[in-house]
Amino acid sequence: MTSEQHTPAGSLRIGGRDDDLERRLDEELTAFNTAAADGAVTEPLSVSVTDDNGDLVGGLTAWTWGTLCSVDLLWVREDRRHSGWGGRLLRAAQDEAVRRGCTDMIVSTYSFQAPGFYPRLGFREEARIGGVPGGHEDVYFHKRLTPPKDETALGDPA
Repeated sequence: MTSEQHTPAGSLRIGGRDDDLERRLDEELTAFNTAAADGAVTEPLSVSVTDDNGDLVGGLTAWTWGTLCSVDLLWVREDRRHSGWGGRLLRAAQDEAVRRGCTDMIVSTYSFQAPGFYPRLGFREEARIGGVPGGHEDVYFHKRLTPPKDETALGDPA
C-alpha cells in the first residue's frame, strides 16, 4: 500500500521497497560523503566459500571507504557453523581491507546472533542499542587493523 500527501512545498509519498529511490539516495549520499572525506571512494568487498558441490557455505559483504572497512553481512550455513568458516571469512576480508589501506573495521550484530564471536577475533564492543524486536540489542564492534609485518624492514630478504 502506498499513500501520498500533497502540500504547497511538494508531495510526500509513503510506500514499500523503492529500488529507484534507494539507488538515487545511494548516489547522492556517496557523492556527499566522498566530498567530505577528501575524495575517498567507497568500494565493495565480498568473500565467499563453497563446498565441493559448489553450494554456498558462507559469505561476507562489506565496503571500504578510505581507511575504513565496514562489514554489512556475514553468514555461515547452519551445518557448517562452529567449524571456523566465519573467522576465515572475516580474516580474509581484514587482509583485503589492509591491502586497500584500511586501518579500521566496524561491524554490528544483534544480541541473538554473534556478539561473542567478534571479541574472539580482536574486536572491541563499542555500543549496544536497544529497541530490537524480542527485547534484543544491536551490538556495535570496532577493530584497529594492523598491516602485516614487512619482512624486508626487519632485514630479512624479500
